[in-house]
Amino acid sequence: MALKDGTRVPRLVKVGGLVGLVCVVATGCSPDQVLRFGWPTGVTSDAESMRQLWTWSVIAALAVGVLVWGLIFWTVAFHRKKSDELPRQFQYNNPLEIIYTVIPFVMVVVLFYFTATTQQEVQAEEEPDVAVDVISFQWNWEFRYPGYTTPDGEAVNTVGTTNWTPLLVLPTDSNVEYRLSSKDVIHSFFVPKFHFKRDTFPHPDKNNQDNVFQNTIDREGSFVGRCAELCGTYHSMMNFEVRALSPDKFERFMDLRTQVNPSTGQPYTTAEALTEMDCGELCNPNSVTTIPFDPDRQSSTPQQDGQAVGAGN
Repeated sequence: MALKDGTRVPRLVKVGGLVGLVCVVATGCSPDQVLRFGWPTGVTSDAESMRQLWTWSVIAALAVGVLVWGLIFWTVAFHRKKSDELPRQFQYNNPLEIIYTVIPFVMVVVLFYFTATTQQEVQAEEEPDVAVDVISFQWNWEFRYPGYTTPDGEAVNTVGTTNWTPLLVLPTDSNVEYRLSSKDVIHSFFVPKFHFKRDTFPHPDKNNQDNVFQNTIDREGSFVGRCAELCGTYHSMMNFEVRALSPDKFERFMDLRTQVNPSTGQPYTTAEALTEMDCGELCNPNSVTTIPFDPDRQSSTPQQDGQAVGAGN
């Protein structure tokens, strides 16, 4: 029995649109979350650039998918077998072969172009506002600020211990340069909220390795950092925390780090300086996103997040 013209296609379009609307509404997602297609929220401008690349790549993939699905359903619906007669055969259809060769090539070139430009933007380097030396070792981290000096003539630094998670204190709205190296094996500097990670190698200068990258943190907060390269027995415990402060708070922090603590007679440590600043949760002297490095695997006593023992460097 033949179908009336104009009845099937509009009905399919309406049903498809309704299903799509129900799917979006049922997820309870905001428009921004829908456009992210699962991409997490970052805290740097570079993270937003990568999110835009991801969004448009998914949209392009969905457009191709819809076209392919439409051709499949159109063929199934309107070109079903009507008789035993062999359909007209096509061989060596040059225009068709050119089309399905050129179009994928153009798609790959366009995707490569936007990927390369985004990569160049993320890896671009200019004069930094703050530089920090990130030094990894089994199984902790050291952070040095070569632009700031303590009263004893040493660069301001922070070193993690087995009872204190190291805090990498950085300013927001400033171009920060990270210089990575390792004291032993290969590690990897990874802050999930940065959407960026890079391996840390021993002697990167001698091995001609790119160990520098930059970014700008958009907002204040505490962000967990991890080693993302299997580096030994306690790799999973090799965490740190980025503490992003506004520029005025960061300058106050560094002013304290370059002074002597009158109560100890020694330069202020990171924990002591943050305690002295007393600016709420952002000045918590202990990590709030992860727990201290614990080498005792047999311990049955749970540790509380950020409740470390000791003042830390």
